[in-house]
Amino acid sequence: MTICSRCIYDEKIKGISFDSNGVCNYCIQTDELNKIYQPGTPEAEKKLFEIFAKIKKDGIGKKYDCIIGLSGGTDSSYLLCKAVEWGLRPLGVHYDNTWNTAISTENIRKITKYADIDLWTYVIDNKEADDIFRAFFFACVPEFDASTDIGFSQVLRDACAKFKVKYVLEGHSYQAEGLTPQASNYFDGKYIADIHKTFGKKPMKTYPNMTFKKFLKSILFHRVQFIRPLWYLDYSKEAAQSWLEKNTGWLYYGGHHLENRASGFVHSVYHPHKFNMDNRNWSLAAAVRSGKMTRQEALDIYSVPRQPDVEIIRYLKKRLEITDEEYDKVMINGIKRSWKDFKTYKKRFELWRPFFYIMAKYNRVTMSFYLKYCFPMPPNNEANL
Repeated sequence: MTICSRCIYDEKIKGISFDSNGVCNYCIQTDELNKIYQPGTPEAEKKLFEIFAKIKKDGIGKKYDCIIGLSGGTDSSYLLCKAVEWGLRPLGVHYDNTWNTAISTENIRKITKYADIDLWTYVIDNKEADDIFRAFFFACVPEFDASTDIGFSQVLRDACAKFKVKYVLEGHSYQAEGLTPQASNYFDGKYIADIHKTFGKKPMKTYPNMTFKKFLKSILFHRVQFIRPLWYLDYSKEAAQSWLEKNTGWLYYGGHHLENRASGFVHSVYHPHKFNMDNRNWSLAAAVRSGKMTRQEALDIYSVPRQPDVEIIRYLKKRLEITDEEYDKVMINGIKRSWKDFKTYKKRFELWRPFFYIMAKYNRVTMSFYLKYCFPMPPNNEANL
């Protein structure tokens, strides 16, 4: 098996390629981002504070000058505290898919209390949320938790419209989390709706789905901009966790994306045991690229198979009313479908590529959206299905 000579991504990664030195395209992309953002340098700090000055200026006369989505996880919690330290006036926004762990809920309370900021939470009807998750489980697609990502994104845009705020600060760090392989998954609002229409039972009344019309309205009318401050910092997730624990009483929840039971099921059970996708390589490869871990140390960790989380499987079966037989049929004997088996906006995004390129330049959409959604998927995008 071909493995990147620099990180731990191998030939099974969708959309991967290697240069003449055996370095993968994701390492090269990281190098390009480092050249653009220069994280941790005086130049990066200058650029970041120029952005903050614009946010503060545009926020004059308003109660809030930016919005930060909170999950109770490390990155968003740390970003919120730093934003207040930087002199910004953020509103914390949380999308409650009703699958939060007690730790994440308590973390959100501790962080907002420490930072002394307001929290606006949108809660979906729990039975409706369960019906959507159940539909995705029986659809046998990798994107079990896609409804959370889409719902959270729409709630952030709705909050901007409601409170007349133009800026969303996102707690994402390519240094700590790595770069998601371009074709590892795909989802949009039309995909959510079609899977639910095919496999769901309850009408979607409270779910904040992102239609193409809503998406365009937010981009063109409300002119929402997405900023990722952690891209400009020499960011360490471990250092952030230590700071949060010491200063706010924040608690670690056990692993990447484990602050929510739905995402926990995806990363610890569903992906590795149904689709042979072990997403630990994202953060492990990132740690190697940034020098926080040796390549061999990362490979040693990655070579140990993930064991199924018995408790989260039991929770899923009980909550979604799935029998042992139904669970085994999907997880062991079930077929594997992809986003190509359902209706999506993918072709439309590709046709609108020049428009979204301009929007990405103005931060109306993220550059990762433009790169992943507006180009055809690599030819091996179904290699693991």
